Amino acid sequence: MDAACTAEQDEIRRTLREVVTKHCGPDDVKAAVRTPAGYDTGLWAALAGRLGLPGLALPEAYGGIGCGILELALASEELGQAFAPSPLLATAGLAAPLLLALGTPRQRTALLPRIATGELTATLAVPGAALATALGLVGDNRGDWSGGGRAGGVQARVVADTWRLYGQVDQVLDGHSAGLLLVAAHTGGFARSRTLLFLVRGDAPGLVRVRQTALDETRPRARLELRDVEGELVGDGSGVVHALGDVGERVAALLAAEAVGSADRALARTVAYVKEREQFGRAIGSFQAVKHRLADVYVRVQAARSAAYYAAWAAGEGGMPPGSDGSGAADAYERVGGLALAQGLDALRTAAAEAVQLHGGIGFTWEHDAHLYFKRASGDELLFGPAHRLRAYAAERAGLFAGEGAEGPPETAGAAEAAPAVRVDGVDRSRPVDGAGV
Repeated sequence: MDAACTAEQDEIRRTLREVVTKHCGPDDVKAAVRTPAGYDTGLWAALAGRLGLPGLALPEAYGGIGCGILELALASEELGQAFAPSPLLATAGLAAPLLLALGTPRQRTALLPRIATGELTATLAVPGAALATALGLVGDNRGDWSGGGRAGGVQARVVADTWRLYGQVDQVLDGHSAGLLLVAAHTGGFARSRTLLFLVRGDAPGLVRVRQTALDETRPRARLELRDVEGELVGDGSGVVHALGDVGERVAALLAAEAVGSADRALARTVAYVKEREQFGRAIGSFQAVKHRLADVYVRVQAARSAAYYAAWAAGEGGMPPGSDGSGAADAYERVGGLALAQGLDALRTAAAEAVQLHGGIGFTWEHDAHLYFKRASGDELLFGPAHRLRAYAAERAGLFAGEGAEGPPETAGAAEAAPAVRVDGVDRSRPVDGAGV
């Protein structure tokens, strides 16, 4: 991986920074999240029309620019700097890659060009609080997160050659405003249940959308109620789990980059404040204890930035092993997105906590922006984490606690080899016999 940005990547960052600086002042952000859409439609028109951001990582054949996930991650970092509320993550990070991977030629041709121009926004709707699991970030997404044929989730059945959906989905990103919904539903009953994705129009009869109160107002969510709603099967119904895993790696890289941008901005604002705020006749930033705390934050932010860039590179063709056919299957990539996201969330939480503390009394007030950073870190952990589960599943996948290479008597080594992997923090509490291999 070449850590230096190309001239084209630098131009993307510079142009995007100009646009968001003009539209995303502190008061602008607070006003935008209180609109019915939950974001500034004028800013979205500029991002889509002037910069082509929704189609940045889409092929040119579908109206996109043809860049990769790394360029989209750099754009996400700039948006994170300004806390710009927009449907970019849900549209370009979740829905568009799934349509590209699973959709029929007709579905791609009809929908992706509209997404690339920003005319159509879209999102992914996953039952319950299982989005992180469905994306393969905190657990194996081959499980029954979609309901497994039991009560709950979203049920799909064929009636008169048409798929009908019934159920409820909570915590859907931009679900109240998206023009297109990709709804995960299970079908086939208990014994033969499988998860499928369906296209549902935002104005479909029987669909009820209710915007929910979110901890992070810049990341609006909604509850969807589907009451015998017509849906169109995405593709032929195959490859859903693999595609979700692939998208999970990509969206984790985008979230990590966005968290880095927010953490970097929180640190910059805090450094500027401690240079101005005086106590005992001198700026508080001159005290060694304050310097040490901010230096620790700086190290965390830089480490998280390196991890986010590498995850974005690995999620694209850079992370594919030699000889791969480039099909985009989830297991064809080096899966480091979860670790990068965990590091990004930790860096943002630390930067936000220090911002609140070092701003003193003003940092605890609603009028100050320090709470926005803390809420972003907490909200993303609730939806895509938490960080310890991201790390635990990454460790399990890598076999770090599977007893590999254990030394000792043959019978002990054999027991360690046969023992299941240890999972941290409640993911799986089984351990190798006699602690071998741990």
